[in-house]
Amino acid sequence: MSQPRPLVAILSGAGVSTDSGIPDYRGPNGLWQRDPDAEKLVTYDYYMRDPDIRRRSWLMRAEHPTWHAEPNAAHRAVTALAATGAAVRVITQNVDGLHQLAGLPDRKVLELHGNARAVVCTACADRTTTEQALDRIAAGQDDPACLRCGGILKTATVMFGQALDPEVLGHAMAIARACTVFIAVGTSLQVQPAASLAGVAAEHGARLIIVNAEPTPYDDLADEVIRTPIGTALPALLATLG
Repeated sequence: MSQPRPLVAILSGAGVSTDSGIPDYRGPNGLWQRDPDAEKLVTYDYYMRDPDIRRRSWLMRAEHPTWHAEPNAAHRAVTALAATGAAVRVITQNVDGLHQLAGLPDRKVLELHGNARAVVCTACADRTTTEQALDRIAAGQDDPACLRCGGILKTATVMFGQALDPEVLGHAMAIARACTVFIAVGTSLQVQPAASLAGVAAEHGARLIIVNAEPTPYDDLADEVIRTPIGTALPALLATLG
C-alpha cells in the first residue's frame, strides 16, 4: 500500500499580492495606516445602514487595482508546486482570486474572507459578478440594488463585523491539523481566527515556516522565519519542497 503524500498547507495574506500591485491594508504603509476612515467602507454595520458609505465603497471597488492585477512569482510558485503532484492546499485571507488566475484549481483554494469578484444580495442571497455591478455603477447607478428583490448588494467578501463561513473555517482547521508543512506567507498573523491556524498546525506536529517582512505573534513557534522578499523567498522555498 502506498504512503499518503505529505500535505503542504499555505496560509497566504496580503503580502503575497503586493507584487501584483494590490496594496497591503495592515502593514506599516497599508491603507488603514494612511486612511483610517477607509475601514468604514468595509465594515458591515456602516455599509448596511449608510447609503453614502455604500456609494463610497462601490467607488473604492471600481478603482481597486485588483481588476488589472496579474499573478506574480509567488502565486505561480504555488501552482508549480501543485503541478509536481505534491498535495497542496492554499488557505487565503486574500479576496483577489489571483491564486486561481495563476492556475491553481478552485478545489485547492479555501478563501477565508470570500472573493471580491462576486456580488451577493444581503436579502435573497442571489449571486452575480462584480463586473456586472461595476457596469451598472459606470452607467450611473451609484448604489445598485439587487435586480431580483431590490435588496442591498455587497461583494461576496467577509466585511469587518461579519463571521467567517463556518464550513470554510472548519475545512481550514482540518487542513491545519493534518498538514506536514504549514507555510504562513505575507500575513501579519494578527487577524483571528485565521491567525490561529498557524498555532493549530504547530500543535499537531507540522513544520511551521513563516515568510513575512515584519515580526508576527507566532514567530516563536516557527521552525523557520524568513524575512526576505516574498517574490524570491517563496519560489525558492517551494522549489525545495517540490
